[in-house]
Amino acid sequence: MTERMFEEKQHASLYQQYRFAPPDELKELILQYLDKKKGKPHQLAVDLGCGTGQTSRPLTPYFQQVVGIDVSESQVEEARAVQGFPNLTYRVGTAEELPFPDASVDLLTAASAAHWFDAERFVKEAQRVLKPHGCLALFGYNDSMKIHHESCGDQLNIIYDELKQELQPYTSTKITGASTKLKDLFEVIPFPDKERIETIPIKEQLSVKNILGFFQTFSMYQAYLRANPKAATALLEKTSSRILEEIKATSTDAKVDFIWEYYCVLACKPE
Repeated sequence: MTERMFEEKQHASLYQQYRFAPPDELKELILQYLDKKKGKPHQLAVDLGCGTGQTSRPLTPYFQQVVGIDVSESQVEEARAVQGFPNLTYRVGTAEELPFPDASVDLLTAASAAHWFDAERFVKEAQRVLKPHGCLALFGYNDSMKIHHESCGDQLNIIYDELKQELQPYTSTKITGASTKLKDLFEVIPFPDKERIETIPIKEQLSVKNILGFFQTFSMYQAYLRANPKAATALLEKTSSRILEEIKATSTDAKVDFIWEYYCVLACKPE
């Protein structure tokens, strides 16, 4: 059964503002894999669990058509509000029932989404819609993120770890799929030609405001917010105050180093 965790309009708006687009290193890895395994032309890419389109939009220069699919109408509405991509369309739907003919898709992607899928049904549908030598690219990041700033040592990471600890009771068991870097899903994929890259390190300077906004997009924070709005808001405010105090800043526009690791599952459908 498809999980429905990101359907509130306010959550979708936060996604549009604060979720990361895939880094160039990851995008190039996926496109090079597709070029190697299938070759051009690249006609149709389908981005599953597309959210507000952060992964869908960067694919548009490389494909004749890109379709983003998400179970949440609010997420799709936010995605459609971003103009300027004439070869990109969005649909409400699930990864387990795709509205495409057999052997019609060059690339299926899912960014920080595949752990929510029904693995066996999704893989069966991927087998159906992918062209011969069509590819899967499933990727995301786990929660082992690090925050650094000048001489703060490990204190910023302690603050983040304490935030995670408070959110733990509201964490879906489906998040385990992200924590294990899609190990179980990788094993279900029947294609002989497949690989799982566990660590793609990324480092960026982000404002404290952007990091706090990113935290608000977490499904477990949103679950906490629904269960106890006052406590969830207080947790975020406390986290903000502690970070600013630690880095000796007065504004959330202050920047820190944000370090995280992507993982990626790549697979190619046989002839």
